[in-house]
Amino acid sequence: MIQALHQTGKLRLGVNIDHVATVRNARGSAWPDPLRAALLAETAGADGITAHLREDRRHIRDADIEALMAALTVPLNFECAATAEMQAIALRHKPHAICLVPEKREERTTEGGLDVASDQNRLTDYITPLREAGCRVSMFISHDPRQIEASARIGAAVVELHTGLYSDLLADGHAALADRELASLQAGAEFAASLGLEVHAGHGLTYDNVEAIAAIPELAELNIGHFLVGEAIFRGLEASIEEMRRRMDLARGL
Repeated sequence: MIQALHQTGKLRLGVNIDHVATVRNARGSAWPDPLRAALLAETAGADGITAHLREDRRHIRDADIEALMAALTVPLNFECAATAEMQAIALRHKPHAICLVPEKREERTTEGGLDVASDQNRLTDYITPLREAGCRVSMFISHDPRQIEASARIGAAVVELHTGLYSDLLADGHAALADRELASLQAGAEFAASLGLEVHAGHGLTYDNVEAIAAIPELAELNIGHFLVGEAIFRGLEASIEEMRRRMDLARGL
């Protein structure tokens, strides 16, 4: 698949709809509907939908996963923590992909990558039934070679590299540090691909910073959510996604 990506230049876009649910839950009503957002994203050219079912259900809820599984025609990337509860939910639904992420109740959003290297035995056992059920298992990690190597060792099919630090450094005007972080992301993507892992990236990506990330040739997919939901307030969800798609394609010379 990575070789095909290099030939075509195509980079997939996964749209995360978590924060449509955040807005809905702020009023305790049924609107806006995350499923409607997912279907609009499909129409706008999203290659997949990402939804993070957190332990505290702060945005996506169990009923949302049910609705997405029933209605989507593009793959669902089910984000969750590596808990017994989430494993059972994933095995019941058998989504196309399951991305394991670190999760703390007090955090506003995912603050860093999963420490796979320190939890290899448990994670190997944890993902085995998910793999046997036909789900592609992804590890949301930093670009640290130890974490990448550990992800390959436990049998993950995919790693998603955390781009949050790069995004924050650029936003804060630390261009030189951002360049160093970008170089580390590039090296991490190259190393992961050399181990046979499919490589994704995401977190904090915007129109202003996506092109440098999208230009990394080893990447197969970007997952973007918060920025697109926010931008939708001003230009509409479909137009926001179409513009992100345009910038990703531009970075790939398409």
